[in-house]
Amino acid sequence: MTDDLLGRHRSVLPDWLALYYEDPIEITHGEGRHVWDAHGNRYLDFFGGILTTMTAHALPEIAKAVSEQAGRIIHSSTLYLNRPMVELAERIAQLSGIPDARVFFTTSGTEANDTALLLATTYRRSNTILAMRNSYHGRSFSSVGITGNRGWSPTSLSPLQTLYVHGGVRTRGPYAALSDADFIAACVEDLRDLLGHTRAPAALIAEPIQGVGGFTAPPDGLYAAFREVLDEHGILWIADEVQTGWGRTGEHFWGWQAHGRNGPPDLMTFAKGIGNGMSIGGVVARSEIMNCLDSNSISTFGGTQITMAAGLANLNYLVEHDLQGNSRRVGGLLIERLRSAAAQVPAVREVRGRGLMIGIEVTKPGTDEADHQAATAVLEAAREGGLLLGKGGGHNTSCLRVAPPLSLNVAEAEEGAEILENALRSIQ
Repeated sequence: MTDDLLGRHRSVLPDWLALYYEDPIEITHGEGRHVWDAHGNRYLDFFGGILTTMTAHALPEIAKAVSEQAGRIIHSSTLYLNRPMVELAERIAQLSGIPDARVFFTTSGTEANDTALLLATTYRRSNTILAMRNSYHGRSFSSVGITGNRGWSPTSLSPLQTLYVHGGVRTRGPYAALSDADFIAACVEDLRDLLGHTRAPAALIAEPIQGVGGFTAPPDGLYAAFREVLDEHGILWIADEVQTGWGRTGEHFWGWQAHGRNGPPDLMTFAKGIGNGMSIGGVVARSEIMNCLDSNSISTFGGTQITMAAGLANLNYLVEHDLQGNSRRVGGLLIERLRSAAAQVPAVREVRGRGLMIGIEVTKPGTDEADHQAATAVLEAAREGGLLLGKGGGHNTSCLRVAPPLSLNVAEAEEGAEILENALRSIQ
């Protein structure tokens, strides 16, 4: 990135609009799992535009679909019949597992969660929401109000009453020392106790794996156990699949399926990877929930033809090339390789994750205290070595986030792991 562009950025954009790196880079183009900056430096991309470039950069199938659609019509709004929107909605409704599903398209995950909150509170006639500690659900007024991560919730004002539940972080907090079964039992008991002190909430919203929070997750089955309690009270379950959807976790197509013994969620939100960089988000819900609104509503840009064409092409490529299976296979190799490397680095508290969604928590050696400076140093060292990573973490945690495109091959996984190992060793 040139000094001129950085100066122009700072002069017209908000101070709180974060930039990575001491010397921020301008990414000019990409191909496959690699991107290039304005100075011609080539990087292996292990963050995919915040988990958004899901299949690959410059995928010919998507470029062709977008180009052909742009040559016909780019946009008409939801006031007119829209064949690509209907076709993608049909595919997503079927894949969701939600019976008699209806799909509403938005332009982002934030807007998708905002819509899900509107639907749930209207359907249940309650403005109380259950959310998970350490969670993140977007940057709108309602979604920051239910975000359980102080670093991403800039105001205490909210249109909703939010109550925070234990369980999203397995290795920290009052139940960390318990076995998985006892951890689930304690979290369920906490939920029961919480519900005994409040009027019935509209819904629980939860990320199956917390994204911005540092790729943390509860034991499999926690949300299934929660669901039994929620059902006793008629409380809905919203699965926020903005980061976990489309096979990224490898073992499942949706993150909720690790907790699915009682069936699919009542509502599910999605975004990021489905557009492979195009702006697509949405909500899937049972028909009686989706249809509960009694006033007019449209979406000017949600479901626009050009983004739907990209989404269809991307989803077809994902399924036809079994990228979920690739995520499971290559992700499994990568996480074991990273665990082996991290075992030699005292500053790494934990390597966790599933599929191609891997977190490396960095702390001051011998403690559970986050070392934000060390994590930033690793980020910088990785970039110098030709690897782009992400960062995250909640209260007193600092985590490096690894989430490459799902087409990552074994050689690229090994290349990235070697660069990351060297970056980790550099902070010792």
